[in-house]
Amino acid sequence: MTSDPHTSLWRASDHGALEVPALSEDLQTDLVVIGGGFTGCSAALEAATSGANVVLLEAQTIGHGGSGRNVGLVNAGLWLPPEVIKKQIGDGPGTRLINALSVAPDEVYRLIEAHNIDCEATRNGTLHLAHAPKGVEDLQERFRQGNASGAPLQLLDREETIRRTGSQAFFGALFDPRAGAIQPLGYCRGLARAALSAGARVFERSAVTKISHSDEGWHVQSNGRRIRARHLLLATNGYIGALSGAPKPAFVPFHYCQFATAPLSDAQRARILPGGEGCWDTALVMSSLRIDRAGRVIVGGVGNLNAPGAAIHRNWAARKLAQIYPELAGVPFEHEWEGTIAMTSDHLPKVVEIGPDALSVFGYSGRGIGPGTVFGKRAARALLFGEVDALPLDIVPAYAESLRAPRAAYYEFGATLTHAVSPNPLRTSSAKRA
Repeated sequence: MTSDPHTSLWRASDHGALEVPALSEDLQTDLVVIGGGFTGCSAALEAATSGANVVLLEAQTIGHGGSGRNVGLVNAGLWLPPEVIKKQIGDGPGTRLINALSVAPDEVYRLIEAHNIDCEATRNGTLHLAHAPKGVEDLQERFRQGNASGAPLQLLDREETIRRTGSQAFFGALFDPRAGAIQPLGYCRGLARAALSAGARVFERSAVTKISHSDEGWHVQSNGRRIRARHLLLATNGYIGALSGAPKPAFVPFHYCQFATAPLSDAQRARILPGGEGCWDTALVMSSLRIDRAGRVIVGGVGNLNAPGAAIHRNWAARKLAQIYPELAGVPFEHEWEGTIAMTSDHLPKVVEIGPDALSVFGYSGRGIGPGTVFGKRAARALLFGEVDALPLDIVPAYAESLRAPRAAYYEFGATLTHAVSPNPLRTSSAKRA
């Protein structure tokens, strides 16, 4: 285990930390971006490369929040299947959102190539794994809906799933060739570095404490200094601090934890996820599975490592690893970390108008990389150039979530209870004998 048990693997394996100062002077700019995650860095990069003056303020360090704690799957779309999206917001808006996010991986990998971002980029698709026989039915329905919407999905049988994962634990899979995996913190820092190269001014350790609006535009206070801007983008997502002067993003905090082994041997690496696909399963309390460039197996699941159930989540992860890969039973985890997901009731992102020439974008519900990149870019263009129609979703004047604290507690309780009793030890023993 690392000296700090909550140190992210991504922070340990990425050596591209930025050396940027804290805000120490008053500034004037076209666009001020609050938040240094995928959305904010994508917006800053788009603004700078478009010739605008842009200032990005991050309270901690670039990628400190959910972007630097992400699983690292570059998905095409949201958790919701297409027909559910259209039912919730209508055929036209739903199709617009689906089409915008179906090409999100293209945009992510284009930026990685264009700016030479070192982030372990692999584009060999993702696998949505059936955790039980009933999960195959869910995948079949998602396959039907996805292909009807133009997605090139492939439904894999059990034998092909075993071959691709190197595990007997799954009953089938839905393969999306558009998707892939990255080192998420490296990608986020790479976006910020590209924005800096394009002329953006980026400041870390610069928490925004107050924003206000006047006839002169927006006034943003940080570190005792003031920035005046024509346009403002609030892109803090699940990590909003003590900010006054604007409505905070409304979401239910949903915690997700991850655990990484030491690098596998060459022989193990040849059998376990040999194609490098990122995976998640069909269980109600979902888990994820992937491998990094060094050959570490990374298991993730719902749960907060800073809550009373932390030990239960840790024990679950060890049992889960042994269930999926019996040959790794007893292998210790070298890294563990957790992050907060901004979950909305309908599992759809939000673009909220928080004042004249100001937007708040949040609520990716666990799909931050592709959507964050797309929403950030298009939010910047909407603010700077009036390209509102290019946003994946309509701007709404306000958004609220009810019972946020009780619902967050309910999610954590459910995950803790589920992890306390699963995977079933008898099933794990059977898997070892298989």
